[in-house]
Amino acid sequence: FTEEKLGQAEKTELDAHLENLLSKAECTKLWTEKIMKQTEVLLQPNPNARIEEFVYEKLDRKAPSRMNNPELLGQYMIDAGNEFGPGTAYGNALIKCGETQKRIGTADRELIQTSAINFLTPLRNFIEGDYKTITKERKLLQNKRLDLDAAKTRLKKAKVAEARAASEQEVRITQSEFDRQAEITRLLLEGISSTHAHHLRCLNDFVEAQMTYYAQCYQYMLDLQKQLGSFPSTFLSNNNQSSSTPVQSVSTPSLLASASASLPSVSNSIVTSGISELKSSSGNRKARVLYDYDAANSSELSLLADEVITVYSIPGMDSDWLMGERGNQKGKVPITYLELLN
Repeated sequence: FTEEKLGQAEKTELDAHLENLLSKAECTKLWTEKIMKQTEVLLQPNPNARIEEFVYEKLDRKAPSRMNNPELLGQYMIDAGNEFGPGTAYGNALIKCGETQKRIGTADRELIQTSAINFLTPLRNFIEGDYKTITKERKLLQNKRLDLDAAKTRLKKAKVAEARAASEQEVRITQSEFDRQAEITRLLLEGISSTHAHHLRCLNDFVEAQMTYYAQCYQYMLDLQKQLGSFPSTFLSNNNQSSSTPVQSVSTPSLLASASASLPSVSNSIVTSGISELKSSSGNRKARVLYDYDAANSSELSLLADEVITVYSIPGMDSDWLMGERGNQKGKVPITYLELLN
């Protein structure tokens, strides 16, 4: 090995296919480790908590159950709401927000658990199992190659016929062992392709777990927003007046904008009064759609941002909804997604 490094001995090169497989395995191992570690950071941003979980895992003991950040915030909000009085607007709002935060915390736990089982564990099994086996066989292949090259060097240096015959026999044996080990290593390395296919399925499971989590969080916040929207508008208006930046002026994605727009405020008082007039009359008005909206069921009408539809009110309808018409299509539409036109 030293002579090879010094350029004083010839080295038996592996065939190109085997070299490519080795390169693919190293690349897979490198990126699998990076993805796995960063996923752990994403799911548990607190490094101290990750270290603690790692220690308990190595000790084969269950980590103590602790409240996560959303659950802790939720508990503080609930305690504060009870302290201020559930009968007050602020106390009631705090309690409702706290309950939603705790639900988000529960969804967060489910995401971490599902991702650990379906995504992190298979990746870790590859690093700690399959790749360790590949590394072991690769080192063995390296030793067999060095044995073969050493035997070839002794054959070149052999002067006596008997020594030459013995060296030739040694070269044949080491060549056979090297070829056999190369075949074993090749078979193991060709399994990397099936590893990629398995990790692809695990990735799909991870994406599905994230999709479920974010859908749950979105639904929880929608429900909370509707509950907060039911409070007297005077409280919300007072809060908005004391704010230096109007809610509507904040640059946010349409999803968040639609959520904030549904809260009664000073800036949308004209729209609110227009809708009130529409609800009290039997006529209809044209309205521009502010944001895309996907109908939750057949009774609702899907909307596209910036399109103009006809809206009207039906007696007994929920105060947050109007009937919308587009050609032959009609269905319920949320008023927070509309801007009435003159």
